[in-house]
Amino acid sequence: MTHQFVSIKGLELVAKVRAFCMELPEAEEKVDGFGHITFRVKDKPFVMMGETDGQPSTAIKTNLTTQEFLLQQEDTPYHKTAYIGQHGWVSITDKVPWTEIEDLIMEGYARTAPKKLLNQLQATRK
Repeated sequence: MTHQFVSIKGLELVAKVRAFCMELPEAEEKVDGFGHITFRVKDKPFVMMGETDGQPSTAIKTNLTTQEFLLQQEDTPYHKTAYIGQHGWVSITDKVPWTEIEDLIMEGYARTAPKKLLNQLQATRK
């Protein structure tokens, strides 16, 4: 996976994910050592994105229960992320509805961010 997004689909997805993630307290965007675009909090990733052969890929940190639920759906658009899937990461294709992606990003952020930032986020969402 490389961060060189060339497809319109990939560029649009990155823009959408970036706009959503950057609204979260202390979220940062960084390119990691593998060339993936990552969204992090306190330097811990909760979303990683890349593109291979014009196919964008998004990996989101979830817990193992969520991951198992997503993977067991019939004709699931989810799969266990290579190398880090055992830690609950799921990868998605572009067939996942945006509202579902938002929910998963929020879960990933909540699993990664310190309690202080989660309290700050809850206070702003009331």
